[in-house]
Parts: sequence; C-alpha cells; structure tokens
Amino acid sequence: VGKRATLWMQDLVLDLAELDHRLATLPLRGVKGTTGTQASFLELFKGDHAKVRELDRLVVKAMGFAHSIPVSGQTYSRKLDAQVLSIVSGIAASAAKFASDMRMLQSFGEIEEPFEKEQIGSSAMAYKRNPMRSERINSLARFVLSLEGNANQTHSVQYFERTLDDSANRRLVIPEAFLATDAILMLMENITGGLEVHPARIRARISDELPFMATEKLIVSAVEAGGDRQVAHEVIRRHSIAAARAMKDDGARNDMLARLAADPEFGVPMGNLEATLDAHHFVGRAPEQVDDFLAEVIAPILATSHAAAPTAEIRV
Repeated sequence: VGKRATLWMQDLVLDLAELDHRLATLPLRGVKGTTGTQASFLELFKGDHAKVRELDRLVVKAMGFAHSIPVSGQTYSRKLDAQVLSIVSGIAASAAKFASDMRMLQSFGEIEEPFEKEQIGSSAMAYKRNPMRSERINSLARFVLSLEGNANQTHSVQYFERTLDDSANRRLVIPEAFLATDAILMLMENITGGLEVHPARIRARISDELPFMATEKLIVSAVEAGGDRQVAHEVIRRHSIAAARAMKDDGARNDMLARLAADPEFGVPMGNLEATLDAHHFVGRAPEQVDDFLAEVIAPILATSHAAAPTAEIRV
C-alpha cells in the first residue's frame, strides 16, 4: 500500500517541479506598446532607448516577474498559454491515474475512499458505495486534458496578430482549466485524508495470487529437492491451471500448494512450499524505498510548502 502511494506522490512531485520551473521562468509581456514596437514609449522618452528599457524592467519587477519577453507583437505568443495549460494538464493526468487506481482498488475491496455516515450511494440500491470522488476526479481530469490541445490550436492559428478567434476562446479555456484543476486537487485531498485500508482483504488477495506469482521459486525448490526442472515446470503448469479453474468456476480458494504437495512427481513437502511463499520474500526493498522517498523527497517539499486550506464546496 505504501509503495503504491509513493508512485502516486511521485507523479505529483514531477508536476510540482514543472510548475516551479514555469513559475520561475514565465515572462511578462512588459511595456511593449500596442503592436510590440515600443514606439509610443520611445516617443515619450524623446528617443532615449535606455529609459524605455528601464521602464520595462521596473514594470516587470512591480508585477512580480523576473523578466519580460524580448519581443512581441500585439500580444505575447500564445505558446506561453499552451505551456501553462500543459502544467495543469499534467496535474490532471496524475490525478486521473490516482483516481483510476483507487476505483480498481475499491472494486477489489482493498482500499476505499471516505464514505460519510449519511452518504447515499444510490437512491435505488441502498448497499452501493461507489467511489464517487474518484469518479468525479476522472470526469474533471478528462475535461482539463482536452484543454491542452485547445491552447495549442489557438497558438497555431493566431496568424500575424490577435483576433476574437484568440481572445474569446482564451476567456473560456484558461479560467476553466484552473477552476477544474483546483477542484481536482481538493477532491484528491479529501480522498487521501480519509482513505480506508483493509489489510485482511489485501492478505486474502495475496494468498490467492502469490502461488501463481511464485512459480519460479517453486521450480527452484523442486530442483533443490532433486527433481527435474522440466518435469517440475509441467507439474506446476498443470496444477496452476487446475487451481485457477477451480477458483473461477467454483469460487474455491487457491489450493495450488496442496495440489503440488500431494503430487509425487513434484516431491516437495507442504512445509517447504509454504516457506517458499512467505510474502516478505517478494517485497524486495519496497519498505526502504518508501522510507527513503518520504525522507528525501517529500519531507523537504512539505518543509517549504504553505498550502492554503480549501474553503470552497465542489458541486460538479
């Protein structure tokens, strides 16, 4: 569970790095005049180019930017809008991946999103507990993802200068992208703040699936006991198919180990097989990876973050 969560977090860390880079490098149009030539300012300062440049610098600084674009036409290049939309689109994609995983995990009964005491999953089916927050994230993310292409199309048909083709579209796309992304992040915060993890269900699924995943180790056990590798492979193949069929057709638990232990061709006692299937042998460095990631990547980010508490209610 922890390793899965770090994968979600790592996507957001990558998005944060892109966001920080864009914030640090995003230029202001600056004092360029109606067509980008700065002609009116040059006239104002009696032909003094240095004063025009200094005015541009002072305005940029007053607006909180590090620099202005070197050249512009009537507007700054809409390439910048596309780059900004790429950032929010990336956040939406990461959130959608998280939400999709959550919906699958909830269908397995392993992890569930919060469910309020009086929440109604369905007006007709009282038992239902749909992952409605994750579903809303996927819906909103799909909308945001569609807007990145819109911004690139606006840039591609800007022609020489700005027209209403440009401005009317931007007045919809840019604010809607930020509003939807804000809602997505609020939903993510709500979900992660109240996740319900069901260890017993996770252990049951591992118990059902681990024998299939451990076939290589089982073959090694048979060879170490003096068996032939090809014979062991065939025995495992035969019994794994039979066990899987019983699980699907009869709802039985995975009895592949019992089948192998009872087969004289395999020649490995049940105790040895069970020792081979200790789940701790399959996690590798996952626990250490989680600890390292939290300490080395997440902790420094949290130490310098000043996140504002959400105050809005999402009604989409």
